[in-house]
Amino acid sequence: MYKEKFDLTGNVAILTGGTGLIGTAFGDGLAEFGAHVVICDLDRKKCEARARQLEEKYSVACLGLKVNVTSRPEVEELLSIVLNRFGVVHILINNAQNKTSNFFEKFENYGDHDLAGILDVNLKAVHLCCQVIGQQMAKQRNGSIINMASTYAVVSPNQEIYENTSMGCPAAYSASKGGIIALTKYLATYWGNRGVRVNSISPHGVFSNHEETFVQNFSKKSPLGRMSRPDEVVGAMIFLASDASSYVTGHNLMVDGGWTAW
Repeated sequence: MYKEKFDLTGNVAILTGGTGLIGTAFGDGLAEFGAHVVICDLDRKKCEARARQLEEKYSVACLGLKVNVTSRPEVEELLSIVLNRFGVVHILINNAQNKTSNFFEKFENYGDHDLAGILDVNLKAVHLCCQVIGQQMAKQRNGSIINMASTYAVVSPNQEIYENTSMGCPAAYSASKGGIIALTKYLATYWGNRGVRVNSISPHGVFSNHEETFVQNFSKKSPLGRMSRPDEVVGAMIFLASDASSYVTGHNLMVDGGWTAW
């Protein structure tokens, strides 16, 4: 009975940022649990290759589409393609995000171009995808939207972990992800009576070939004593996408290794 609640067989999932670090893990998780997955990103060949890979591995129907999530016409076309192919959409995962060329610049020197580049993808595009695709879910009176936030939408970065590294976390990133949580809560109450659940996930410290000094600094501050892996975020996604979380909405699920428990 309870195991079946996590089953996504026959569900249609749109996954933005589908060829990235966490997006790749999410694609496998969705397909393994039976969902048909629409992989969206900026490189058409990578999206199509990833869709074929999932189809062959998990025997589900997948699409790989080039989509600029900041473009309303492209998001509207995405929905049209999905409805023409599957007739319905059950799950939307807003996973795309942007790091500009000057992403790690100090706050005092942060340029308008970089600020706009981060906000456009990390926040504005999520608003757009929720508006276009969530509206379809509301018509269906069924759907689960998962927005990717961040621990740094909840707490400020500990600047000590960036000492002696070339890294940092810009205020623009925190602001964009904080907006995600606020948008998530708003839409959860806005569409609650239409059968659409809206939640967010805040991963933290997902390892992606980080500098060794940063890994050491981070690990000393983490209750679990290490960085996380992309696959460790998948369980949270499956929970929120499936009927296992049928009475969960407006929630920001922390996958932070206890970082915010200090």
